[in-house]
Amino acid sequence: MARIVSRALPFASRPSLCLLRPPPLPGAALLRSAAAAPPPLPPAASLLSWRGLTGAPEPSLAAPPPFAGFLSGIRGFRKARRGPAAAKRSQPQDAAPPPPPPPPPKESEIELIARIGVEEDMPDDDEVLNIVEILKLNVPMAMKIALDGLVDSNYSTRDTSISDVGKYDKVEVSVLLCNDNFIQNLSKEWRDEDCTTDMLSMSQHIPDLDVPILMLGDIVISVETAARQAEEKGVTLLDEVRVLVVRGILHLLGFNHETSDEAAMEMEKEEHLILKSLRWKGKGLAKGAHDSSKLQPDSLDGQVTDSQKRAVTLRFYRPKFKYIFCDMDGTLLNSKSQITARNAEALREARSRGVNIVIATGKARPAVIDALSTADLSGKTGIVSESSPGVFLQGLLVYGSEGRQIYKRNLDQEVCREALLYSLEHKIPLVAFSQDHCYSMFDHPLVDSLHYIYHEPKAKIVPSVDQLLGTAEIQKVLFLETPEGILSALRPYWAKAIEGRAHVVQAQPDMLELVPPATSKGNGVQILLNHLSISPDEVMAIGDGENDIEMLQLASLGVALANGSEKTKAVANVIGATNDEDGVAQAIYEYAF
Repeated sequence: MARIVSRALPFASRPSLCLLRPPPLPGAALLRSAAAAPPPLPPAASLLSWRGLTGAPEPSLAAPPPFAGFLSGIRGFRKARRGPAAAKRSQPQDAAPPPPPPPPPKESEIELIARIGVEEDMPDDDEVLNIVEILKLNVPMAMKIALDGLVDSNYSTRDTSISDVGKYDKVEVSVLLCNDNFIQNLSKEWRDEDCTTDMLSMSQHIPDLDVPILMLGDIVISVETAARQAEEKGVTLLDEVRVLVVRGILHLLGFNHETSDEAAMEMEKEEHLILKSLRWKGKGLAKGAHDSSKLQPDSLDGQVTDSQKRAVTLRFYRPKFKYIFCDMDGTLLNSKSQITARNAEALREARSRGVNIVIATGKARPAVIDALSTADLSGKTGIVSESSPGVFLQGLLVYGSEGRQIYKRNLDQEVCREALLYSLEHKIPLVAFSQDHCYSMFDHPLVDSLHYIYHEPKAKIVPSVDQLLGTAEIQKVLFLETPEGILSALRPYWAKAIEGRAHVVQAQPDMLELVPPATSKGNGVQILLNHLSISPDEVMAIGDGENDIEMLQLASLGVALANGSEKTKAVANVIGATNDEDGVAQAIYEYAF
């Protein structure tokens, strides 16, 4: 009689995953000798039993041993165990003992070998690594029941090229856990289908090849897609992976639910039997497909569209960059000067995967803290606080480790005086920025909008130019005017009036800033990188305005949003979506991992 024993081995590329039972010799895990296969057994008997349990007493329901739950559901198991006991009970008490039975034929072992691995570019994820350890036991269990069904069941749709496993010494299968990118590339190469799917099964079996090892093949599972499907179905990731393992094994054994409705029903029935026998949670083909069709109208048969890809989690990808420098107005904030839920979630996920998010903006630091507080992204546990690094006021204020100021540059006082007098004379509102404070010469709705809409500190009204200049050091001044007024009058005038003494910057169509010469966010970012000993090769930058040009050029990857200026988009490596289309989130999902 042939009986089956199980082993679970890791992939050689993941040496950190231990062998469940070490091989006798290095490199010889698959080549242990076994006795020759006996003649075929009667159809009623199961070929498959677990080492150490075949002749053991019936397990107690009060204290079941390991795997007792699924053993009781294996077809043929109880029937084979019940026969000798029933014969013994039927003998009369005074009857002569029967002659001893002839010795049973020597058993040969059919060894199940399951290799479980994680694709090498996947980051270490505690839940995935735990699933790997569980699958070392689970995969042989599922193989055992699936192979057992080949002996005493008839199938009308299955490819029966694999049927008599009794002639093999070993049955081997591998399971690889990966992310969407890996399985999409594999699907394109192997099936010529450029799409993401939850599972691929690739057979290695060659019919009529007379070898002692049955190489079933490889099962590749995207845990990224499985995680989405698990959430939609209301099960755990382990539950969904187990279902996909069972489905993969059945595919390798010749089941194919895509050929016909009858084949789908037959495979679903077999899948349900295995899941039920193992007492595993999860929904089979029909139920799972029905649920997915309601929850994912744009997905089909486990495939995931580009709009769904990586929209939920980044946990299955290694980050390409250590730092992401991100602009605020027109970039992280939408047209209403608000951060959207999707942008906030992308920042949180990137940060949870070890990416440092640094704000580089023309805003004052209090404005950034206030704008991001609505999404719980400010404060000690957020991405910006008074103790975090950042680049503010167009790079004129830079804060390093522990939020300490490492750079400050002021605007020439004479330029400040000229701008303040111009504001008073032409009644064009102007705001002067001095670190965490704002000042203006008179009340105006546009000055108020800078606080109530753009989150800047509320401007203090100082009617005297001399009093203002004597009160604070000014880093920059900002005129508020219509886009037409700035384009036709303000910008031409000030570009000429301050030539060589200051520089004109326009981050927003209705705002014109005067800053010290050679000022740029890129310069501020470079100062911070030097302070943190970070190379630009480790940086991704996202922006939209002309004041972001130097920053995008400095970074290893510069992303300009589609709503940005043409000059900015011309220097960017890639163009993202607009700030009203969650452009920052899309850039992080698409390029940062």
